[in-house]
Amino acid sequence: MAKRDFYEILGVARSASQDEIKKAYRKVAMQFHPDRNPNNKDAEEKFKEAAEAYEVLSDPDKRGQYDRYGHAGVGTSASSSGSGGMRMEDIFANFGDIFGDDLFGNIFGGGQGRGGRRAQGSRGSNLRVKIRLNFAEIARGANKKIKVKKYIPCNVCGGSGAKDRNAMQSCPTCGGSGQVKRVSQTFLGQMQTVTTCPTCHGEGHVITSKCPNCKGEGRVYGEETVSVDIPAGVQEGMQLSLSGKGNAGERGGPPGDLLILIEEEAHTDLHRDGLNVAYDLYVSFPDATFGTQVEVPTIDGKAKIKIPQGTQPGKIFRLKGKGFPGVNTYEKGDQLIHVNIWTPQHLSPEEKAMMEKMQHSENFRPKPDKSEKGFFDRIRDIFN
Repeated sequence: MAKRDFYEILGVARSASQDEIKKAYRKVAMQFHPDRNPNNKDAEEKFKEAAEAYEVLSDPDKRGQYDRYGHAGVGTSASSSGSGGMRMEDIFANFGDIFGDDLFGNIFGGGQGRGGRRAQGSRGSNLRVKIRLNFAEIARGANKKIKVKKYIPCNVCGGSGAKDRNAMQSCPTCGGSGQVKRVSQTFLGQMQTVTTCPTCHGEGHVITSKCPNCKGEGRVYGEETVSVDIPAGVQEGMQLSLSGKGNAGERGGPPGDLLILIEEEAHTDLHRDGLNVAYDLYVSFPDATFGTQVEVPTIDGKAKIKIPQGTQPGKIFRLKGKGFPGVNTYEKGDQLIHVNIWTPQHLSPEEKAMMEKMQHSENFRPKPDKSEKGFFDRIRDIFN
């Protein structure tokens, strides 16, 4: 089943402002929150779906890529169902920024629901890398294994940041809940608010002795080999996203994303024009006069084409389907071959004598008829 449009999921127009997108996400997330819909798999999927839509549309860079290229532009397949790689832990970890601790504390009984769960350290930052592809890789799609230097979880403490199990204790301020409750008296009576604990920052525990390897961060700088599946038809400047492949978070926090920026390697003979590929073919005057067969380069090898007798300069031949595929579509471009007649610049005395003789021949005088299309007519025929 095809993935739904992100704007449709949140119920906003494509021109919606960031505030409108944020308000729409709050409304949808509240409607399908697991604590309000226990044991409801359909509601849980819609909850994840809304979180995925908000993650993309709330980021100006990701939103721009999505508006231009759809799901493929943000690293999700338009032919897959479900909510991609969104995890419930990642969604709830970001709730404080969207809803505020007080809001969820009051809605779900002072932090007892999922929305009030303890934080797991701070989220890791996103990383951006460039991948350079040749024409053949772009046409077929590619799998690239790249080495990424980044923060990875500490293998000594397992990401906790503590020296050992005994070096971590329950936070004395919040008693391990990660939240502090306050009761204030108002003209309406007592009102209870719940805020993130200032001592443990919502983690519920404090470290008494830090891990000597990571100095209490729960992560170290290292390297990871990441496998990247690139869909066929990507273009220069397109950005893909790999969820959870960025920098590791501190003390067990969720990782950031890895953003893949696509670069095209120039081809020695071919030029890209959207989904089409263009090639300049030079033929000699005799070959254009008598006709011939020539071999031309294509994205995936070579192809033979026939040059008819009397071919005029500017003639454009089309190789159907020899261009690039559209990203996650059935559309495919063509290869356009533009014929140029090669005019020699230096002639021997014998060649010059032959050309002077032909110069006065009636057959060599230009006589275009109405069936002979001009340059602009040929271009219009190509794109219509």
